[in-house]
Amino acid sequence: MAREFASQGDMSEKTISFTEVGEGLYAFTAEGDPNSGVIIGDESVMIVEAQATPRLANKVIEKVREVTDKPITHIALTHYHAVRVLGASAFGAQQILMSDAARAMVVERGQEDWDSEFQRFPRLFEGHESIPGLTWPTTSFTGRMSVFLGKRRVDLMQLGRAHTAGDMVIHVPDQNVMFTGDIVEYHSACYCGDGHFKDWSGTLDNIAAYDVDAIAPGRGDALVGKAMVGKAIENTRDFVLSTYRPAAKVAARGGSLKDAWDAVRAECDPKFADYAIYEHCLPFNVARAFDEARGIDTPRIWTAERDLEMWAQLQG
Repeated sequence: MAREFASQGDMSEKTISFTEVGEGLYAFTAEGDPNSGVIIGDESVMIVEAQATPRLANKVIEKVREVTDKPITHIALTHYHAVRVLGASAFGAQQILMSDAARAMVVERGQEDWDSEFQRFPRLFEGHESIPGLTWPTTSFTGRMSVFLGKRRVDLMQLGRAHTAGDMVIHVPDQNVMFTGDIVEYHSACYCGDGHFKDWSGTLDNIAAYDVDAIAPGRGDALVGKAMVGKAIENTRDFVLSTYRPAAKVAARGGSLKDAWDAVRAECDPKFADYAIYEHCLPFNVARAFDEARGIDTPRIWTAERDLEMWAQLQG
């Protein structure tokens, strides 16, 4: 292997921001690291995304305690990836919510994903020794469900496949604010290694149809105001399509994974090279786009071994 993954050398500390995106609603962001969300109800709190380890989850809890002393009773996980879910134990919540499809991904590839992500991005697993094991939901659903935090209704909805097959969004109708997980990003590369490129744009349309006033995205700054929301949705769409189309053309002519890598770089580097985690995501994005273009609908499971094999191919 000619060199390590870009993320293996990313050890710099990120600056945390805690932004109010609606009354009693907050986005915890950290310069392109995984975001979390906070929904404060009448008597309790829901956390959106649990971070990668209990130690990192405690940084979210510290921010929550600056604005409320209400107990954290619910965790909503927009999808299954280790960096999003393995810190759940720190919150002590009675309810952990996922879609049925996301739970199925824990069953199918939970440990493999953990091992793979830990190898790729060691900084995000600060305090990994405190992880008690895989995170499982206490409640799962298909389609839509509502949770009431007192009078505040929180809608959990599957609006289509995108970042994973199990994606859901969380909408708080009294403020018209949405937490989208990694379906929408802002000035951060989308990780598409378990993605569904052909579905993603339609799912973005379904989000846009809510005409929300703010979005807490999966990575990047909080999006406050319809103009910023719209810009982020369209930038995300451009990123996804700019990744898939060149890879699909290579696949159609019988080219190699390395050919697809070169074609995607030619399209994406000029537009997205300065995005957070761009170099980290790119090899996984190209591999998945190439697979999908060749008719592989269910993303192949990433393992620590497969990561290295793929990376060796791309070094050419």
